[in-house]
Amino acid sequence: MTAAITRVLLADDQEMVRDALRAVIDRRDDFTVVGAAADGEQAVALAYELRPDVVVMDVRMPGMTGVEATRRIRTGWPHPGPPPRILVLTTFDLDDYVHAALRAGAAGFLLKNSPPGQLAHALRVVADGEAMLAPSVTQRLIGAVTALPAALLPGAPRPSTDRERLVDTLTARELEVLVLVARGLSNRQIADDLGLTQATVKSRVNRILTRLGLDNRVQAALLAQEAGLLGDR
Repeated sequence: MTAAITRVLLADDQEMVRDALRAVIDRRDDFTVVGAAADGEQAVALAYELRPDVVVMDVRMPGMTGVEATRRIRTGWPHPGPPPRILVLTTFDLDDYVHAALRAGAAGFLLKNSPPGQLAHALRVVADGEAMLAPSVTQRLIGAVTALPAALLPGAPRPSTDRERLVDTLTARELEVLVLVARGLSNRQIADDLGLTQATVKSRVNRILTRLGLDNRVQAALLAQEAGLLGDR
């Protein structure tokens, strides 16, 4: 049986970066680059047209930024089925635009100076439905985002009080899983920590996201922080 090929769309305003990303991704047997965009507006148009599995999105581009492009792809998806997962590229690991992109529905972010192997790993993680954030980065990100004024998060409102109340409807085990997600643990790490199978953890994470009306694990982590589940950690 042939393994599924993950279809990738690139979005970066620098041609040299696009070419380098294409070279790194296309040499992997389980990926193929289906298109490349030079700005956010073109990224949205090509995403709608080509329907990739993952979009590798530069966060700072002229005209429409990667933040706005992410929001439009995630909220305006015109096709049946879910929109593509979005992996944001940035030069700075705590860039304010990245915070907004995560709130807009991006599945995670990666530094532009990351080694090629890490890019491939990030694509696989994101394509599989998980967030690409190391635990230490997750904690710094949560702390930075919750400290930012809402005005610095364009198009990315803070979770509603009603949504925070939904946290109270989760079971004790689901709350336990949510806290571990918020602390940056992968499904495998959560499974090891709780003595569960990875399949069970993945199912519970998906159920938690559905019940809370969230798109991804990063948004779940932010909500857990804002709901006071992480204490002072």
